[in-house]
Amino acid sequence: MFTGSEGTLGVIVDATVRLQPLPVETITVAAYFDDVEQAAAATAAVSAARVRPAMLELLDEPSLREAQDLLGMRAESAGAFVVAQTDGFGARAEAQLVADAFRQFTSRIQIGDDPAAAERLLAVRRAALPALERHGRVLIEDVAVPRSAIAAAVRRVSEIATRHASRIYTFGHAGDGNLHPIIVIPDGDEAAAVRAADAADEIFATALELGGTITGEHGVGVLKRRWLEREQPPEALAVQRAIRNALDPAGLFNPGKAY
Repeated sequence: MFTGSEGTLGVIVDATVRLQPLPVETITVAAYFDDVEQAAAATAAVSAARVRPAMLELLDEPSLREAQDLLGMRAESAGAFVVAQTDGFGARAEAQLVADAFRQFTSRIQIGDDPAAAERLLAVRRAALPALERHGRVLIEDVAVPRSAIAAAVRRVSEIATRHASRIYTFGHAGDGNLHPIIVIPDGDEAAAVRAADAADEIFATALELGGTITGEHGVGVLKRRWLEREQPPEALAVQRAIRNALDPAGLFNPGKAY
């Protein structure tokens, strides 16, 4: 609770951490799918196989296209892209299970079992955000939905983008349903900024309608503060406020923010 409070409960001045050894082996599996429904179903198949990859990331078609363009890669026509990574002593066996899950929905699978090959496969995911930043200011949002609702969420975000004449790209952590709809606002375009705010409002509503939450990892902050009352009952909010008042009665820590 304290570390997730966005500094509203206090300031961490000391921490003890535990170092973990580097994995003995790392295997990366990437796949291209015809549409986001297939990609989401493939990630669900990974979970059904009882595999917990260290990474399981999904990019929608616009995000994939932008990332490939930034990297100067040959464009791979696909409706969605998923990259997974397994590590540890069972990395190779787990990677095979991931690839088998993907093969239920696509034949376009690549496996990287050496650092160079793995880096090439991961580069697409890592390039997604820098690729979008070329086009203006990015409003980085995060919502989380049940994994069974990932495809519906991505489709709904695409519809919201069309409805608000906004450029929205969705990628995120398919392993836990945490999605990042990224709204690009061209520099100096105030009308686009207004449309982006309206689009973000609908994205939050969509997450709640699909049984999810308005934030998966970025926190509430300022933008989503008014959405707390739509997601959480008054009793829950009262508990949070009581905790904050107990630890910071003068309201000195990160004033105006909500965790």
